[in-house]
Amino acid sequence: MSGALYMDVHVPLPITSALRLRGVDVLTAQEDGASQFPDSDLLNRAGQLGRVLVTSDKHFLKETSERQRRQQRFGGVIFVHFAALSLGYCARQLELYALAGEAEDFEGMLVYL
Repeated sequence: MSGALYMDVHVPLPITSALRLRGVDVLTAQEDGASQFPDSDLLNRAGQLGRVLVTSDKHFLKETSERQRRQQRFGGVIFVHFAALSLGYCARQLELYALAGEAEDFEGMLVYL
């Protein structure tokens, strides 16, 4: 079993497509009808679905930092700086994270890629 990922609107479609070709369980905010959700609601939604949120939106850095400071639970975030990394590298690394464990293994974590 592997961890499921939840892509926010800032994740390039080729990343999502590449992960699906590799057999990774991926759901986008757009597919979930959540593309207009505020950051806090989107993070909650990913957690409710048992998925780790993948984003390049810097606003999530503040949101996760605040939740960690308050010791408030959240499902985990992988922050990717897509402009600094190749899409192929990002897809391979996200695949490794997804295969590394279940979504609950990332609970309360902010991981930088």
